Amino acid sequence: MKDHFFLAFKNLRRRGVRSWLTLIGIFIGIAAVVALITLGNGLRVAAISQFGIESTEIISIQAGGLNAYGPPGSFAVNKLTKDDVDAIQYLSGVEIAVGRQIKSGKLEYNDKVIFGYATSIPEGEKGDFVYEQAGLETEKGNLLDGGDYGKVLLGYNFFANKVGLDREVDVGKIVKIQDENFKVVGITKKKGSFLLDNIVFMAEKDIEDLFETNGYVDIIAAKVKDKDLMDKTKEDIEDLLRKRRDVKKGEEDFEVSTPEATLATVNSILLGIQIFVILIALISIAVGSIGIINTMTTSVLERSKEIGIMKAIGAKNSDIFLQFFFEAGLLGLIGGVIGILIGMGLGILGTNIINDYLGATVAPQINFALVGLSLLGSFLIGSIAGVIPALRAANQNPVEVLRD
Repeated sequence: MKDHFFLAFKNLRRRGVRSWLTLIGIFIGIAAVVALITLGNGLRVAAISQFGIESTEIISIQAGGLNAYGPPGSFAVNKLTKDDVDAIQYLSGVEIAVGRQIKSGKLEYNDKVIFGYATSIPEGEKGDFVYEQAGLETEKGNLLDGGDYGKVLLGYNFFANKVGLDREVDVGKIVKIQDENFKVVGITKKKGSFLLDNIVFMAEKDIEDLFETNGYVDIIAAKVKDKDLMDKTKEDIEDLLRKRRDVKKGEEDFEVSTPEATLATVNSILLGIQIFVILIALISIAVGSIGIINTMTTSVLERSKEIGIMKAIGAKNSDIFLQFFFEAGLLGLIGGVIGILIGMGLGILGTNIINDYLGATVAPQINFALVGLSLLGSFLIGSIAGVIPALRAANQNPVEVLRD
């Protein structure tokens, strides 16, 4: 077997350019599969990190559903209220319910003006809950207490990336929000979330006064007492809000969602993309297989004298078959190795681009089981493609070949 492999490798080297051209279809297909699955896994982790939710026991409620043009509930006609928060708090499956404000506004510092988002931090236990669910800690300074009026906590990028202000904002500095002065008490640690790393955290009363919320909230976060009660509690919240807002089932002007449901949607979209790309890659691999068949068939015709001599000095049909079978398998294997290296490189590059774009810190998600299967698959593809030429070579008559 070892001799067959070495001889196959020498024969492939001798054919030079033709061998490389045969490999193109194989390594393009393998590279596409490895790169897209690596990139898809990285994109999935990056997308999950953008939600900024550490706990999977949180139910989010917002009026009007998702809106692509502003914060949650921005354009809802019938907004959520603090009374809705209190009503949800009294449900048996809810441990704590917190109403949040998420407002778009103007921030001024260093004679520069930018526009972004600010969110509220309630006082006491509910403020602790907000920090816990987002997993927030400080890089510098202190977390904002809900009773710290006239002060703000800034996301990591205000200090690290300057966010268009041309100078980092440090603890103790004064920033203007909606033309009102606020003192910076802390900078959060990097979360790798485009939302959390670029947001301003303000005391609930400050944000209500500044944006005149009039008792309305943009989103409600409810933590369930037991994760097993997630679905039932979600249904209870929906029933409660239907009664409070006087709407029928199927006509809801609000949306109740769980992290798991949201992530399932993200995963299904990415899975669909990956399947589509894999189907395209399979076409490339099929083209590569046809190339191997053509190359090996031509090789059989060119090496008929060699086959005749090998048989004349005692080579069996099985020896001839294995020789050409291994050559075809080696073509596929080399194509697979090149494809894996290119695919991993593209996957790592793509993951780094995602990190730069989102400000995330996702490590490349290389699936080593996939790498192993790709190597095995590429060898099998080449070997199977070489079966017919190998059989043809093995069945040649040495007398007729040498006479010709």
